[in-house]
Amino acid sequence: MEDPLPERMRAAAGALLVALDEPARAAAARPFDDDARRRLEYRPRPRAGVCLADLDRAGRKAAHRLLATALSPHAYAQAVTIMALEEVLDRAEDWRRGRHSGDYWVAVFGDPAHDDRWAWRLEGHHLSVTMTVVADEVSPAPVFLGANPATVRYAGRPVTRPLAAEEDLARALLDAMGPAARAAAVVAEQAPEDIISATRSTAPGRIDPLGVPAARLGPTGRALLDQVVALYLDRLPPDLATHQARRLADGELHFAWAGSATPGRRHYYRVQGDDLLIEYDNTTADGNHAHTVLRRPSADFGADLLAAHHAEAHPR
Repeated sequence: MEDPLPERMRAAAGALLVALDEPARAAAARPFDDDARRRLEYRPRPRAGVCLADLDRAGRKAAHRLLATALSPHAYAQAVTIMALEEVLDRAEDWRRGRHSGDYWVAVFGDPAHDDRWAWRLEGHHLSVTMTVVADEVSPAPVFLGANPATVRYAGRPVTRPLAAEEDLARALLDAMGPAARAAAVVAEQAPEDIISATRSTAPGRIDPLGVPAARLGPTGRALLDQVVALYLDRLPPDLATHQARRLADGELHFAWAGSATPGRRHYYRVQGDDLLIEYDNTTADGNHAHTVLRRPSADFGADLLAAHHAEAHPR
């Protein structure tokens, strides 16, 4: 029988730290209260932790095994494809910026072997996965996946398109709406420049306009909205995804779209629910640069588990 997820994460994080030499371990191991723990950064720049490009084969493999504990098989495949796209983008830019598929950083905050609260993150350009572990629970957000280019084509056919379902399901939902629901869902003719939550350490608890509520969708539209939400939750391992789905069961969902409905043009959507924010944008001039994020406004970076832990440890 497989160990519970928190134990698998502890074991993988511990194995990573053991696999590193002393300088790399010193860079990767950070205090739990380090300000860097609550940062989300999906732009290309150095960040807290140790860079995978600087690790040997064993260290890189240990980092990937840790990442795999946080993602379902298909989401892990998306993540490693996104990392490989750095080489494709570097070629498209005539190698001017020196992008590298190893330019991803892993950091462990706290001591997974001994602390009852610790966290880890693997992050780089267009990829940021943060997991916070408190006792025997995991708080799984934010999870950011982006892609540039979003699609590589040959003879009009996609060669690689790692975020295809995230776009196609939302388009199918928009197409399934009747005129009244669509009028409520489309909140702006122009798409924003980026996801609205951006790199904020705290996601907005509510973004207005909310868009169309799930209750105003027909059966097909509601089923498609549920599929969109499931797609993002299913980035997580099954036990985490199921737990997050239960949290949403009794709440109202809203869907909002901005920008063009024509494929290949600038567009954006979001889904909001009880402690849920999903955002997607593809807003470059050629509509070929996508950002997606799964966030929990009151629980990002383990805020929910840490608040409960503090209340239990320090009752009034």
